[in-house]
Amino acid sequence: MPRPSRLSSASLSARSPRRRTLLKAGGTLLLSVLAPLPASAAQILAVRVWPAPDYTRVTLENDSILATEHFLVPDPPRLVVDIDGLALNDTLKSLVAKVEPNDPYIKQVRVGQNRPNVVRLVFDLKEAVKPQVFTLAPVAGYRHRLIFDLYPTQPVDPIAALIEKGEWSTGDTAAAAGGANPASPLPATPPAQTGVGPDAIAKLESEMSALDGTPPPQAVQPTPARGAKAPAPKVVRMVTIALDPGHGGEDPGAIGANGSREKDIVLAVAKRLKAKLEQLPNTRVMLTRDGDYFVPLGQRVQKARKVQADLFVSIHADAWISPTARGSSVFVLSEKGASSSAARWLANDQNKADLVGGANFAVQDKQIASVLFDLSTTAQINDSLKVGKAVLTEIGGINRLHKAAVEQAGFAVLKAPDIPSILVETAFISNPEEEARLRDDGYQNQLAEAITKGIKRYFADNPPMAKSRQT
Repeated sequence: MPRPSRLSSASLSARSPRRRTLLKAGGTLLLSVLAPLPASAAQILAVRVWPAPDYTRVTLENDSILATEHFLVPDPPRLVVDIDGLALNDTLKSLVAKVEPNDPYIKQVRVGQNRPNVVRLVFDLKEAVKPQVFTLAPVAGYRHRLIFDLYPTQPVDPIAALIEKGEWSTGDTAAAAGGANPASPLPATPPAQTGVGPDAIAKLESEMSALDGTPPPQAVQPTPARGAKAPAPKVVRMVTIALDPGHGGEDPGAIGANGSREKDIVLAVAKRLKAKLEQLPNTRVMLTRDGDYFVPLGQRVQKARKVQADLFVSIHADAWISPTARGSSVFVLSEKGASSSAARWLANDQNKADLVGGANFAVQDKQIASVLFDLSTTAQINDSLKVGKAVLTEIGGINRLHKAAVEQAGFAVLKAPDIPSILVETAFISNPEEEARLRDDGYQNQLAEAITKGIKRYFADNPPMAKSRQT
């Protein structure tokens, strides 16, 4: 029988306490060779900070899954995060410089090696927050991501935000909360004509009656004609439009051959469109995002519902596997499936935005989920088709149409149950010629003008009714 090797003896020692003791005493060198080497520390590949009115997001992109522990410290408010299995590197240190002075929630961040293999982040906060810390699996060119979403303890109210910007009157707040019909302020009572006013006349008559002993004349109230009704005060119905620039933040959307990012193009178009719509009488506009940050699909719908929007317009610049695809399109929701295989592919692609942008599915609000999946209505889709047709007709005057009719598919962002909703694909950013047009200020202005005309035509033919919805 061959003599056992030293490795075999070491293996057997695991079953024999006496043998293990002997090996520990005399075989220290052997055990140190056989002990498993410590795993190499994870590497931080990129750090990003996305401040937004609703929350601030901090992203650490890394080459493996990271384990973390975090806790809050009050007075002054701080968030402390310990990341295990990590060594401090220059990329992580650069996080300090990425926090801007105007960040709504973070004052500054401090980074240090707390103990071997553990890095500590300390976020000095401007106010108390409710943090959400979660990881995202690799997707769309990203590696593993560790996400810190810092939400205020009191969520931002979209109506209060509009009031602060001067885009919503305080008189409308009660109407929106109670579902009443918002009205423009009634005109003030006209000033009295110059000359002798009614008070002066009454005083003169009183003085005259005191001199001759006769009672002052009583004011005669006009008797309304039988059956006549007092004229009702004129009420002006305000129209609220929610504009939704797609993607944002961690989600760049489609990227053109020359590097144009969909999220930048559609935000620029949305801002132009907002300015034009607000020139229409009795019209106000809310943007679901007004900067480069990500808003989950369900929250976009919720923002529109909270301000009781009369119309929801999502703006995109689509891409296709072939650079020859071109033209503009308008989509609405479908109850029975997509109107074409291309529409189905596009809806599936756009619905991945939460995966790319980084929604925290573990805490998705149940109400948002029900809106996205259960509450679409036939009436909403019919109204959406009407406004979609009006907008598509106007866009056809400035650009080739990819399809001559409004298309339908299961876009999650169009599933508000009580708001007509359309998704406008302005052009194919994957087509170099159309990418150049999308970057052109003149074309962006034409797009905004065409969409405005279509919306104006829709409301002229379908004036909004009194609101009765509850938020």
